[in-house]
Amino acid sequence: MYPDLSYFFHDIFGTQVDNAFAVFKTFGVFLAFAFLASAFVLYRELKRKEREGIFHPMQYISLYSKDAVIKESLFNGLLIGFVCFKIPHIMDNFDLFKSNPASIVFNLEGNILTGLLGGLALAAFNYYKGMQSPLLNEAKEVKVYPSSKISDITVVTAISGILGARLFSIFENMDAFLEDPIGQLFSGSGLTVYGGLIVGFIAGYWYVRKLGMHGRHAMDACAPAMVMGQLVGRAGCQFSGDGDWGIVNTAPKPSWFALPDWVWVYDYPRNVLQRGQKMTDCVGEYCNHLVPGVFPTPIYEVTGYAITFAILWFLRTRIKTAGVLFFIFMILSGLVRFFVEDLRVNETYEMLGLNWSFSKYIAVAVIAVGIAGVSWLLQRATPKAA
Repeated sequence: MYPDLSYFFHDIFGTQVDNAFAVFKTFGVFLAFAFLASAFVLYRELKRKEREGIFHPMQYISLYSKDAVIKESLFNGLLIGFVCFKIPHIMDNFDLFKSNPASIVFNLEGNILTGLLGGLALAAFNYYKGMQSPLLNEAKEVKVYPSSKISDITVVTAISGILGARLFSIFENMDAFLEDPIGQLFSGSGLTVYGGLIVGFIAGYWYVRKLGMHGRHAMDACAPAMVMGQLVGRAGCQFSGDGDWGIVNTAPKPSWFALPDWVWVYDYPRNVLQRGQKMTDCVGEYCNHLVPGVFPTPIYEVTGYAITFAILWFLRTRIKTAGVLFFIFMILSGLVRFFVEDLRVNETYEMLGLNWSFSKYIAVAVIAVGIAGVSWLLQRATPKAA
């Protein structure tokens, strides 16, 4: 496992572990890759739908005014001011920052003087440059295609998705939240995939509708992109050993299971949670592995999402009824999570005579909505007999 990039570079180049590269946590790197991969797939789909004449550009008059310069200067000043406020605190507590960046970034400690000086300096420079711009107060007609807003769409869905994932994780672990509300709220660990998907989708859908895109066509464009994000994100869980593994597996590997042993049972050496027993002849802070081993459920989910992505990518140009592809995504994604949940370590809840995890109940709801959506759309698309 690679809890952070220092362990990855150690295996590749033989460098020291727990060095400056320890700041870059493996799961965080994969999370960034997940959003980038999703953005790339979505961009491809938006461009295709633009070529087919499904999405059209928005036309509006752009005016770079003094008010716009002021707003831009204030935003950039606040952003850089926060960075300058935190940098001295990070430097003074770099060892803690390497092990838990969120605990340093989200606390209230920092240097007010450097924050004010950095923020005011950048705001003043930004304002001066803006007021000197030859484009100031110049109006021009602009055409904006949906694909040109991919960075904005990514930012909106990324921020809302992370917030949703964190809030759903808190809901799943309410006891820990009640014991330490502030610590749990600003913790850098614990993200529930469904929370990220649901909240991220709602925010993203609102934004693309604001851009003038047809709702169901936009949903179809998002479907393969969302699966790609799930796939890469779960790969991050596997490579970091973030605790999203399965239950203990002491059963012998069946004769029909042709895959390697580590796909059947895995001990997650050097997992980021430092769970299990100490390893022998291990260098670095992270030296624990699970004894006995567990089902490597992230591998199963990555496989399921890869198959789902392949199916959606094949169907995306063959299904002509808008919205159906998105609801097929819901069915397939829900099925993957439903079957994997029985092998994962999650708290269960009694409901309707069942004893399932919170995510498994959501998976059933997602599948049901997907089936209903496909049925409804296909019925509407079928010509009625005279």
